[in-house]
Amino acid sequence: MVESNVKTSLALDFLNIDSLLSDEEISIRDTVRSFVQTKILPYIGDWFDEGTIPTNLALELGKLGVLGMHLEGYGCAGTSATAYGLACMELEAGDSGIRSLVSVQGSLAMYAIHKWGSEEQKNEWLPRMALGEVIGCFGLTESDSGSDPGSMRTRARRDGSDWIINGQKMWITNGSVAGVAIVWCATDEGVRGFLIPKGTKGFTTQNIHKKMSLRASITSELVFNDVRLPASAQLPLARSLRGPLSCLNEARYGIVWGSVGAARACYESALDYSSSRIQFGRPISSFQIQQNKLANMALEVNRATLLALQLGRLKDANLLLPEQVSMGKLGNVNAALDVARTARQILGANGITLEYPVIRHMNNLESVVTYEGTADIHALVVGAAITGIESFR
Repeated sequence: MVESNVKTSLALDFLNIDSLLSDEEISIRDTVRSFVQTKILPYIGDWFDEGTIPTNLALELGKLGVLGMHLEGYGCAGTSATAYGLACMELEAGDSGIRSLVSVQGSLAMYAIHKWGSEEQKNEWLPRMALGEVIGCFGLTESDSGSDPGSMRTRARRDGSDWIINGQKMWITNGSVAGVAIVWCATDEGVRGFLIPKGTKGFTTQNIHKKMSLRASITSELVFNDVRLPASAQLPLARSLRGPLSCLNEARYGIVWGSVGAARACYESALDYSSSRIQFGRPISSFQIQQNKLANMALEVNRATLLALQLGRLKDANLLLPEQVSMGKLGNVNAALDVARTARQILGANGITLEYPVIRHMNNLESVVTYEGTADIHALVVGAAITGIESFR
């Protein structure tokens, strides 16, 4: 019995990483894990298959307390960055689309208001967003402006005390269901952010269909046709690209953790399957080639968890650099993709069905490796940090 328990412990936490977490962090992680097991996993395969997500899920996540959980005040929980990361890990072990909903809500939309907004804007929006009563989206990316947001074409111009916005944003998570959109525009005064409530005249959305990735997530185009906003809709403290880039860094930090959750789910699925799948009279986990795959998957999951945890500790100490977040996203998402693809091979034909989580995670990670900065861009950010030479400007 002791030997069996040791094997189980090594399989699920080979390096005893739990010993590095506080009781509070473990409690938060386990609470979110339980939510995912009861509220997400029984249904996520169908949601992915149907390309839908329940409209009341944001309210459920609000009750759980994960929306903007790392922000202080205004109805937000004010947890540590590490606790937030652990929550992202558990949410993405369920599905990248669920973690994306939470990341966009808390680390992009709510964070933008929290850091760059006025007190009136914070009091108006943040408490309701923390409860999931209002969903937010974050409009930065455009069809021709992805890795280079400074080339955006969406513009805002002054008209007396008002602003007039024209343009469009693309690949926007939560777009059509958002009660408020945080939209970044080029102006004669630099890049500015605006809060655009749903229903504002001239503001329309259109969902993007036929996706093969992040299907349990709403992705939309935002269109602005002479949208008139009062001066009070502007985020007063954001006056350059530093505004949206600071929000992206928050979201990337969540991805560093979330991708570990997706990788872990694929590894655990492959481990369980290989232990019960009998070929040639033996479980396939007894063959050397499969053990080699499982060992490398366990290595990548544990290594990625330690990387995420170190970034979390740095962030909690206010020492985390954007370049370090780039290394985390680059390394952990690439590792998660490798784990997912290896797991798919171990499951054989069963690996392509939604009866198992692997193909769903694998497809989702193909989006995660691209959004919030592509792997190529993050590699160049790390390269510039270690050489002192920027190669893409």
